[in-house]
Amino acid sequence: FDEGVVLADINVGILYLFAVSSLSVYGIITSGWSSNSKYPFLGALRSAAQMVSYEVSIGFIIVTVVVCVGSFNLTEIVLAQKGVWFAIPLFPMFIMFAISALAETNRHPFDLPEAEAELVSGYNVEYSAMGFALFFLGEYANMLLMSSLTAILFLGGWLPIFNCFPFNLLPGSFWFSIKICLGVVFFIVMRALL
Repeated sequence: FDEGVVLADINVGILYLFAVSSLSVYGIITSGWSSNSKYPFLGALRSAAQMVSYEVSIGFIIVTVVVCVGSFNLTEIVLAQKGVWFAIPLFPMFIMFAISALAETNRHPFDLPEAEAELVSGYNVEYSAMGFALFFLGEYANMLLMSSLTAILFLGGWLPIFNCFPFNLLPGSFWFSIKICLGVVFFIVMRALL
């Protein structure tokens, strides 16, 4: 949230986040398989294939940012953007990351695993009540993760928009929270528009 305000300052922090976000495929496959029905299983296979395929593009984009910075440390990635955010010199990568993040979180243009016409709402069709709510809680947690990754990799993390007097008074956690909120609003607006 701010410089020095981290849970653990891992030297391979971006690699750790990428690895942890890849584990969601196992939960989706298990949930589709355990319902013992063909439609949830097909939805789970589609979802797993989509998530794995878009993780490859996200991985290449992360490698591009890491090559520009020279470190896997999240703090160093943010501090490397003091002069200019990476969204400006790496604008095509920023757009590709936004599209891949939409696909990774199964938002509307890429919601093939939940195709109502052919798969009866996807891998979570057999779940109700709290199980169903936990799937959507996980989906929105993934939206928060992708928004925070976008803020860290391309939007300067906790750095203010302009490094001058009125903007420096606000703490870095405020700027980081604003950028995450803008990312979540982007996900929701894209679902409403498309």
